[in-house]
Amino acid sequence: MRYVSTRGGIEPVGFKETVMMGLATDGGLLLPQTLPSVDSTTMETWRNLSYPQLAVEVMSLFVAGLERPDLEALVESACTTFDTPEVTPLIKMPKVNVLELFHGPTLSFKDIALQFLGNLFSLLLKERGETMNILGATSGDTGSAAIYGVKGKENINIFILHPHGRVSSVQALQMTTVPEANVWNVAIEGTFDDCQTVVKAIFNDIPFKQKHRLGAVNSINWARILSQVVYYVYAYLKLNSEAGAERVNFAVPTGNFGDIFAGYVAKRLIPGKIGRLVLATNENNILTRFVHEGRYVRNQVVPTISPSMDIQIASNFERYLYYLFDQDPARVRDTMTAFETGGEITCSLDERSRVRKDFVSASIDQGATLTAIRDVYKETGYVLDPHTAVGVAAVQRLGPDLPEGPVVCLATAHPAKFPEAVRKAIGKNPERPAALRGIEDRPRRCERLPADVDQVKRYIEDHAL
Repeated sequence: MRYVSTRGGIEPVGFKETVMMGLATDGGLLLPQTLPSVDSTTMETWRNLSYPQLAVEVMSLFVAGLERPDLEALVESACTTFDTPEVTPLIKMPKVNVLELFHGPTLSFKDIALQFLGNLFSLLLKERGETMNILGATSGDTGSAAIYGVKGKENINIFILHPHGRVSSVQALQMTTVPEANVWNVAIEGTFDDCQTVVKAIFNDIPFKQKHRLGAVNSINWARILSQVVYYVYAYLKLNSEAGAERVNFAVPTGNFGDIFAGYVAKRLIPGKIGRLVLATNENNILTRFVHEGRYVRNQVVPTISPSMDIQIASNFERYLYYLFDQDPARVRDTMTAFETGGEITCSLDERSRVRKDFVSASIDQGATLTAIRDVYKETGYVLDPHTAVGVAAVQRLGPDLPEGPVVCLATAHPAKFPEAVRKAIGKNPERPAALRGIEDRPRRCERLPADVDQVKRYIEDHAL
């Protein structure tokens, strides 16, 4: 298994090089040269595996060069940080099943990938005798999950940028109350897209990236996507074994296209087993407009009660374009260059038809999000967080357009991370888990900076390893 850039400007590299490179040196994103697929015989051998065992089997198809005992140890270490041996328990409800992805240390689906990636970075740095400065941007949950994945680890510093005042209070506290000396938080005066633009500009400064040995933890890192593929396969196998489901549809609340792109990879990995992917957005609906109209057009970011989805430039979208454009890196490169200046991508009628075979999409506003939280709570007593509620509401709206089979909505965060929204919906705060108790009383560490590439560079230079 070798990896190539969506823009075609590098020679194929191995898995380890892919992880350490993060963003390709030509500005593209890294992908397998060929996406693997498995047959029914292989699926049958996976049927009764535990989550960690399944993760090893799925990942082993993509990680040539990483010894199997090392992979097993990395996965096992990551999974032990979750509060349930199932890792991603499936909650069955009358209208839509919920796959709980928030049982890790920061109560977010990002823990599933970042606990693994933090351990993987440590292993590779030890092999190479090197140090790393991780740089990432977060719209809410990635930052704390990345921090918890590498805090206190030798040979790693981590710099996380978040949009000042545009993440939930709990999300901000989870990042800024971590005391380990290798953690550096920066609150950027702007939106998440501003944070992401700064990060991409710094990674594209190749001399600076090389000098400070920058590594990526955002979903531009392929290992993030790979880790997320596992729970799609796990949910399918569970519903197939327990309910006889031959095909499962998935609803994915998304803004950055990373989680749903993992679903697209899973759909190709287990052909015929995943029906449609419901791409659920909030008012920041650039991806929904793309599915409906074939036009990807940048707008202003709208602050919402589902802040992790308040994004207008989806950093993983380029990966999907690579496959939509029949793996033509020159076209991807030209398209992304034109988008950076013109702010628009348009697809052909044939390509629009192909997109709609993979995805259906709905944009859910804040009123409908609160209604979904309220209705599910009244009917079942189950409390959704506002991001998961976007996914549930999208399923309710798009139900007639889905093929036969159960629907699984990815529950991306614990509702206690968004108490204001939950309280507005059901009249009370969600129960706060132990990990969040007393978090307001902990000391905080954070630097506030403008969305200026040079100033962020200077901050990194002052604190990098």
